[in-house]
Amino acid sequence: MLWQGLASRFSGVEIDLFVVMPNHLHGILVLTDVGAIGTPLSEVVGAFKSMTTVEYIRGVKAKGWPKFRGRLWQRNYYEHVVRDETELNRIRQYIDDNPAQWEFDDEHPLKARP
Repeated sequence: MLWQGLASRFSGVEIDLFVVMPNHLHGILVLTDVGAIGTPLSEVVGAFKSMTTVEYIRGVKAKGWPKFRGRLWQRNYYEHVVRDETELNRIRQYIDDNPAQWEFDDEHPLKARP
């Protein structure tokens, strides 16, 4: 998987928990070069977006995947610095629980509308 491959592509990056949702991804990246000038997070995320877009285009051409009109990725991303173990565990739990919440997501195409 391309997400897991980020750790081998970038020194100072470790992959923690992640989940791929139908329209987004939740993941924890651990930047281990604390105090050193390591790879910027924006470069890691940009590389991931680029690699996945290239793989998608290959899939469209070679495997008949449906074409997607527009951009695959939004311009930016959400980032949050995790300060302690308690917060890390709370975020891990959120990621674990997120797939069960998909049916209630406003972006779910089959969600009941009021």
